[in-house]
Amino acid sequence: MRLSTIMTEMVARVILLPTLVTALALLVKGYTSAGDGFSAGVVAGTVVAIQFIVFGPREPIARFPSPRHAPLLAFGGVLLALAVAFAPLLWGDPVLTQYPRPGEPVVHIGALAFHTALLFDVAVFLLVFGFIISVLGGIGSFERHSQGGES
Repeated sequence: MRLSTIMTEMVARVILLPTLVTALALLVKGYTSAGDGFSAGVVAGTVVAIQFIVFGPREPIARFPSPRHAPLLAFGGVLLALAVAFAPLLWGDPVLTQYPRPGEPVVHIGALAFHTALLFDVAVFLLVFGFIISVLGGIGSFERHSQGGES
């Protein structure tokens, strides 16, 4: 049983792309110059959750990559975070050392600076977003199985 109206469906469709762009902006620049992977993951996960609530689990699963692959996103985020955190040990530096080091040139594309803090933010984003999508996929599959069992 769907509880959504034409208005809520229209609003859910309209806010999808701007919210994902906002999540991308948070990821690369965040509240500070380094970015904010956690907030970006929550914002992106929230807009996908809105799609699940408004359209039910079937349509968002058809529109987005399968939630079966979401645990891989989360696991990839964990692996990337661990790699960024512990790779400096290979060069004799402390855990979570930022590269390039202070005073060294940083690669820029426009206003975006590429350094290890950005990689760590991407890892956190993947972990948070993958977890949210995994939970939504689990709820959606539970709902599909419970509806199939009643028929």
